[in-house]
Amino acid sequence: MKLTRYWIEFEIGLNKIGYGVSGYGFDDALNLIKDNVFKAQKVPAVKSMIEDVDISTLDSNHVLLNIAPPNVRGIWFPLGYQ
Repeated sequence: MKLTRYWIEFEIGLNKIGYGVSGYGFDDALNLIKDNVFKAQKVPAVKSMIEDVDISTLDSNHVLLNIAPPNVRGIWFPLGYQ
């Protein structure tokens, strides 16, 4: 299976910037966020999603300074959900 990097933004939520997550497809990535971030809460509607996101295009002053390795399955931004 191919690991894919996603940048996902939700209509509402604690993180207004977005989530960086790598998974084996969009459903896997979304489930990682659901299980680790929202837990028992309902996952809000997805506002936008970038598949195969080029991490160099993300905010260099905040996101790039605070990411885990994006080549490993899991949430790489924000930190704390690995």
